[in-house]
Amino acid sequence: MEDILYYAGADVGGTSVKLGLYEKGPDSEKLAEKWEIPTDISDDGSHILNDIAVSLKKVCADKNINCQSIAGVGIGVPGPVDFDGVVHECVNLGWKSVDVCREFRNISGIPLITVGNDANVSALGEMWKGGGQGFSNLIMITLGTGVGGGVIIDGKIHAGSVGAAGEIGHMTVNPDETEFCNCKSRGCLEQYASATGIVRIAKNIMNVPDSEELDAKIVIDRAKAGDKAADKAVDKAMEYLGMALSNVACVTDPEVFVIGGGVSAAGEFLIKKIEKYYNMYSMNTLKNKKFRIAMLGNDAGFYGCIKMVMDNA
Repeated sequence: MEDILYYAGADVGGTSVKLGLYEKGPDSEKLAEKWEIPTDISDDGSHILNDIAVSLKKVCADKNINCQSIAGVGIGVPGPVDFDGVVHECVNLGWKSVDVCREFRNISGIPLITVGNDANVSALGEMWKGGGQGFSNLIMITLGTGVGGGVIIDGKIHAGSVGAAGEIGHMTVNPDETEFCNCKSRGCLEQYASATGIVRIAKNIMNVPDSEELDAKIVIDRAKAGDKAADKAVDKAMEYLGMALSNVACVTDPEVFVIGGGVSAAGEFLIKKIEKYYNMYSMNTLKNKKFRIAMLGNDAGFYGCIKMVMDNA
């Protein structure tokens, strides 16, 4: 048993923390346990890291695992992370500047701690165990309430100089936009290709009364069923996304784009539209990239955190 080591991953969200414990032995490796705990954002999020350490210790005790066999912990957080593992602001957690590496190391007694942005670690997780398996250069795009992104180059997270690489949702795709994005800029991809963006476009095209409830799933389902106005709305949203990804490819030249988030449940219907516009706007050398649907769902983050810390062991 002395040869078995464990690596933990904690994907910290505004509502819950998704955790995984991975067992690695000389001849085999597997996910030993996964679970989640509520994210306590009271007192400016000051309890979050301690709660993770306590929960990890409890799971180890329940599974009769010696905590000293935990070789490292990876932590994903919803904000930019610098090279020292310092988060300078996580609005959803109530954090200002927090040295996550140092604080969690002191709390847990585990020497190897790595920290990454949540979108980046999700991309790494999908590369390792999900829709991006078999590729070492990929871009992951998450289409949810907003649009997130992660960049993997040569099997490693590319975080950028201040940890903000992969903020695909805030690429300007329409300089003529008059409404502001949440980032205080205008014409961002997020204003069109997110779930809320699709609804925004649909309301303008479908002449939907304000009293009618509408969400992205309803719009996409109507488009699939042959509603021409709904299809036009989804098509327009995916045109903006395809255009943005053609620009991303000019810089990163990925092998594959992995599409995740709630909107990705539309599957091949959405992928075909993205591919159409991606190829329309791409230079010849970059056309016909592979597109895949993310497979891990909410588990992508902790898998990526585990992979991140294992790569640093």
